[in-house]
Amino acid sequence: MNLISLKIKPKIEILVLFLLDLFVILYIFSFAYLTRVIILPKFFDFFPKELPVVKLPYFCVIIFIWFFFIFQERLYSSPITFWDEIKSLWKVSIFSTITIFTFVSLTKSYAYFSRTVLVLMGFYGMIFFPIFRLTGKQNLRKLNLFKRKVLILGAGRTGRLIAKLLKKEKNYGYKIAGFLDDDPNKIGKYIEGIKVHSGVKNALNYIKSADIKDVFIAMPGAGKGKIQNLVNQLQYEVEKIFVIPDLFDISVLGTKLHTFFGINIFALEVQNNLEKPFNIFIKRTIDYLGAIIFLIILAIPMLIIALLIKLESKGPIIFSQERVGKGGKKFRCYKFRTMYEDAEERLKRLLAEDESARKEWETYYKLKNDPRVTKIGKFLRKTSLDELPQLFNVLKGEMSLVGPRPVTEEELKIYYKNYARYYLNVLPGITGLWQVSGRSEITYEMRVFLDVWYVRNWSLWLDIVILLKTIKAVLKSEGAC
Repeated sequence: MNLISLKIKPKIEILVLFLLDLFVILYIFSFAYLTRVIILPKFFDFFPKELPVVKLPYFCVIIFIWFFFIFQERLYSSPITFWDEIKSLWKVSIFSTITIFTFVSLTKSYAYFSRTVLVLMGFYGMIFFPIFRLTGKQNLRKLNLFKRKVLILGAGRTGRLIAKLLKKEKNYGYKIAGFLDDDPNKIGKYIEGIKVHSGVKNALNYIKSADIKDVFIAMPGAGKGKIQNLVNQLQYEVEKIFVIPDLFDISVLGTKLHTFFGINIFALEVQNNLEKPFNIFIKRTIDYLGAIIFLIILAIPMLIIALLIKLESKGPIIFSQERVGKGGKKFRCYKFRTMYEDAEERLKRLLAEDESARKEWETYYKLKNDPRVTKIGKFLRKTSLDELPQLFNVLKGEMSLVGPRPVTEEELKIYYKNYARYYLNVLPGITGLWQVSGRSEITYEMRVFLDVWYVRNWSLWLDIVILLKTIKAVLKSEGAC
């Protein structure tokens, strides 16, 4: 690719994405308009079948407001993760709808806008904008658009983590051009299939020769002076420099960077989102409403499950066990019974006789081929349907829809140790990071890490993402035992 095409390519990418966004706005408007004119009058008599034609100036206002918020969310400039782009597109849909309603109210232009169409636009935008935009970008990458070359400085543990992240998060569009490191033991080796080259000092030469757009400085232990020199040397040679600081055990989501005028220092603002009264209120409201809605929808399937459990084996339909809740308060955690009545005796006998099973139990606190589990129990576990009765725990205020997995007091002492305070700071959840991150393939140590990470980085959006991922995991039976 020659120099001219390299300069034109970013402009082509923005133009293509702009046209794609314009198409989506026209699509959701047309779909909303047809829904209002054709579908709604068939079901509701109070909707007239005819609407005035939207005049061009007012239609341009709608388009302008939608694009204003698209630019406001920097959706044409910054590399962004899959879930963050969905979050930004939802914000665009919500704020555009509110702003258009405000415009209509201030200008008294009610005769030129259908409020139903505007609401439907916002609703359809939350559905179709992520689908069209993310799918469109994915297909455009096959044409070599929306791809950026990145150079990683540092081939240690941090560099490997960054490489793994960039390969996993396709939405960034990053292609790793290579690694640079000064350690002779790392030079010549491969990370994620990419060779480690010699000499961090040669970064500028690689940037100019390989069309590098962004640089990750992943050398947190290199020393302040070396990192400062690298940043100052490369700042005006690439579009972005990402510096990974030596701060690995603090929250990352929602952390804000503050700068101070006239001095070269910055501060990281780390908030305790779970202690804010408004956040607590919102989370509990979603828990109660969600639990009620799920129980109404799933009432008949739960009755069928209860009948199948009763028909297969003796014992109660619901199994309950003491768990530790928020603040150390004990509660009975409900599940559909998936084991035989003499399950504990079977477990003790198996662990005493089978060493491999004992090691598996000590590592994962679970068994893949568990002789204690009934036939219907295996299905319930595979689909996670055995946990549906925990919706009643949510209504009782003992659990949340999303949170750390409820544990026993013994597990808390043996596995959580010094991290127990994070677990005790929130309500345990029906689903959480563990369930959507591989579940039975993850060690208990990693499970503790995920619980701690969730508490440190909690946000309402994080809960929404976990709930959406849970639906996907249940439908595909991912990571189930």
